[in-house]
Amino acid sequence: MWFFGFSSTNLKNLWTIVAIILVILFIIIITKRAICLGSDQQGEGDITALTHQEKVNCSKNKNGWCHCSCAVGVTRTYALEELKVATRDFRVRIGVGATSYVYLAELGDGRFGAVKRVMEERGGSKKIFLHEVSVLLRISHPNLVGLLGFCLENGEQLLLLEYVPNKSLFDRLHTRYGQSLVPLLWQNRLSIALDIARALDYLQSIADPPIIHRDIKSSNILLVDDCHAKLADFGLCKLGHDAQTVQTPTTIKGSLGYVDTNYLNTGLLSPKCDVYSFEVLLFELITGLKSLQGSMTLPEWMEGWRRSKGFGGDVGSKAQW
Repeated sequence: MWFFGFSSTNLKNLWTIVAIILVILFIIIITKRAICLGSDQQGEGDITALTHQEKVNCSKNKNGWCHCSCAVGVTRTYALEELKVATRDFRVRIGVGATSYVYLAELGDGRFGAVKRVMEERGGSKKIFLHEVSVLLRISHPNLVGLLGFCLENGEQLLLLEYVPNKSLFDRLHTRYGQSLVPLLWQNRLSIALDIARALDYLQSIADPPIIHRDIKSSNILLVDDCHAKLADFGLCKLGHDAQTVQTPTTIKGSLGYVDTNYLNTGLLSPKCDVYSFEVLLFELITGLKSLQGSMTLPEWMEGWRRSKGFGGDVGSKAQW
C-alpha cells in the first residue's frame, strides 16, 4: 500500500498514524463548521431564469453579438467562428468530461481560456448545457471556475471557461505525469481541501438560490498550483434545497465512489450529499489512493484500518450530520 508516494512501512511509526488521524479530524471539523446546510427557495433554470438579484443587461456590439453584464460578473456570447479561431479549430485538447471535450483557447494579449465542447454523441444535451450556463451566470468565487462566455450555434454547445493551468487533482495524484513530480506536501493537501471547503460553503450558504454540486471528485478539482484549487463542472448541479428536496426521491447523479450511500440507496438528495463526496475527497488526499479500490469504495476499503486505529464508524452515517 502506498501513501503520499512512500511505502507502507513508513506508516508504522505511531506518531505518523496519530498525525493522519488528527488531520482527518481537523479537516472534517472545519468542513462541518464551514458548510452551512441552510435552506432556501428551489429553482431549476435555463439562462432566462435568473433570480431578481441577477438581472442581465445586454447590448449589441457591431457584429450583432450580445455583451451581457450580470450581477456576479461579466460574460458574453461568442460566434462559433470566434471560438474555432481561438482553439485553432479545436486542436489542443486539455481535458475530457463525461459528455464533453475541453480545448485550450488563445484569447489574445497572452490570455488563455478553456472551451468545453458538449457533445450530443457523448450524452450531452441542450437542456443540460443551458442549465450549466444558468448556474455559471449566478456564481462568482475565487475557488470556482468562472464563465467567460458561451456559444450555441449550428448544433455546437460551447462554454468558454477560466483556464486553470495545472490539470486536475486526479492527474496530480493518480497519473504517471503527477507521480513523476514531487509528492504533494501535507500543507499543500490541507490548502487544497480548504479551498474546496470554501467553494462548497459559498455554494450552499451564500449563492442564491443555494446549489448542490452533485459531482465533487478529484477530476473536477483543478489546480492553480500545488497549493490552490478551483471546483469545476456544474452540469449536474441542483439549484435550491429545502425540506421538500430531502423528502422527494430524485434520479441518482454523480460519480461512482463519491456518491453518498444514503442518496444512492434512497434517491433523497440534500446538501449533505456534497459533504459525503468531500469526505471521500479527503481520504483521497490523505492516502493518495483512488476513490475506487476494485469493487469497493475508498471509505469501505479503509474501514478496517480506520476501526483498528480508533477512527471507526461508517462515513455514510457521518454525512448525515
